Amino acid sequence: MVKQYATFAGGCFWCMVKPFDETPGIESVISGYTGGHVVNPTYEQVCSETTGHVEAVQITFEDELYSYEQLLATFWTLIDPTDVGGQFYDRGESYTTAIFYHNEEQLELAERSKADLEASGKFDKPITVKILPASTFYPAEDYHQYYYKKNPMHYERYSIGSGRKAFQEQHWGREK
Repeated sequence: MVKQYATFAGGCFWCMVKPFDETPGIESVISGYTGGHVVNPTYEQVCSETTGHVEAVQITFEDELYSYEQLLATFWTLIDPTDVGGQFYDRGESYTTAIFYHNEEQLELAERSKADLEASGKFDKPITVKILPASTFYPAEDYHQYYYKKNPMHYERYSIGSGRKAFQEQHWGREK
């Protein structure tokens, strides 16, 4: 089986790991930074909004077991795809959304899924998620990796307090 990568920016990377983790076909979900101009940035640098990076997750997966289309479908349910200024409580460039494609097939699938979401009428504002070529991905510091497992109570409070959980339930009808 061929391993592939999917890279998604969806605001706080803590909230982007759990929905993909421990799913057959997904080998790992790494929190990190991508899209900017600083080599090996730190969390503090990225949050300073001076690096051009966004918080993102890089997923290693086996397409035969969990397809890129399935990853995209899950991604859309984790974000507010109409918000250009960040995600939920987290504001600023480093918390904006993007799909970073690793090959032409991923580009086509991402564009199609975005067009399908726009055509669905689910949202009354334009879908603003950028679709960009993947660039160097820098893993975040160890304390950010699998945060939902290391700090489950704080993670849950954050998910609720940020407004993400309520948005998901309102728009998708279930918790992610």
